[in-house]
Amino acid sequence: MGYANILIKPASSLCNMRCRYCFYADESEHRMLKSMGIMTRETARQTIDAMFALAGKRGEVSFSFQGGEPTIAGLDFFRDFTAMVADRNTSGLPVRFSIQTNGLNLNAEWADLLHAHRFMVGISVDGDRTLHDRFRPDAAGNGTWERVTEKVALLLEKKVETNILCVVNGQTAQSPKKVYRALKALGTGYLQFIPCLDPLGKPRGSMDWSLTAEGYGRFLCGVFDDWYRDWERGQYVSVRQFDDWVHLAMGMPPGTCASSGQCGGYLVAEADGSLYPCDFYVLDEWRLGSVADDLKALLTGETMRRFRQRSLRKPRKCASCRYFRLCRGGCPRDWEGMPENLENGLCAAFQMFFDYAAERILYIASLEQKSRPR
Repeated sequence: MGYANILIKPASSLCNMRCRYCFYADESEHRMLKSMGIMTRETARQTIDAMFALAGKRGEVSFSFQGGEPTIAGLDFFRDFTAMVADRNTSGLPVRFSIQTNGLNLNAEWADLLHAHRFMVGISVDGDRTLHDRFRPDAAGNGTWERVTEKVALLLEKKVETNILCVVNGQTAQSPKKVYRALKALGTGYLQFIPCLDPLGKPRGSMDWSLTAEGYGRFLCGVFDDWYRDWERGQYVSVRQFDDWVHLAMGMPPGTCASSGQCGGYLVAEADGSLYPCDFYVLDEWRLGSVADDLKALLTGETMRRFRQRSLRKPRKCASCRYFRLCRGGCPRDWEGMPENLENGLCAAFQMFFDYAAERILYIASLEQKSRPR
């Protein structure tokens, strides 16, 4: 049995928003070809067939969509894609769909399709109106908070599984409680916070929105206090990072690759069908091949082997860190320095957070273990 997991960029780097910190807009500028356009029906079919072949006769398949903005590919693209999946799933394998979107294009028709195929939908919202509109304007420079939060309400009304993703930059990091409470009030019950990335090749901290390790650490501590208080009251809100750390403390696998300690758990397909090992490395040097190739051969090939090996060379401080079993070195996109002298630029944030919250994480983990059926 195999688990085949792919992240598809059906509209490449095309987007109807102009987020100031967008890592993928920056990443695409570092390729020979900035945008691969819109995925064709034939490339979509090849992608579907390749994933079912990779999963085998008794596996599972996960199709995730991201961008740029994936809804730019159009509602008909997604109707056709899901219909092809149903038609070509001759072994009746379990299939999961998810999409990460800014929400602007969503309407009742979109919501009906997403509900019908049980999509898990991630909507990007950066805290309250002021913070969100400062960093996530549309292509005309107008704020988007009101439109996006209306789409969150629509999805919930249509019973679509929805979570909120918030990018933590230097400004949002200054208001942890305001951000957590604003996002919790949207009512999805599921939140994810990801640290903002500096542009490729630029010194860490060089942008006016850059996130410092100290700022991120204080943000995590501030959010954790409110989150833990909600947990004590029986008003649980899922925060993916905290869930990961509780699961790791319980000896369970985490839900995100950043907490797993090893890269290479999924594939990324650009709109032209080219394949890459990670969303943070959709760059020419890491192109594995194409969806028309033998995926098993690509996954065991030299480029993927080299990519996976990179994540096993941990920053030097990890060897003596008492929190390594919870942190596992973090995401390699945050590492800097030469291979023999790696440092995680956010290490101080995690040290600050675990010094502050580890006892409570372990306490929750111990209670969860006791309540699990034996």
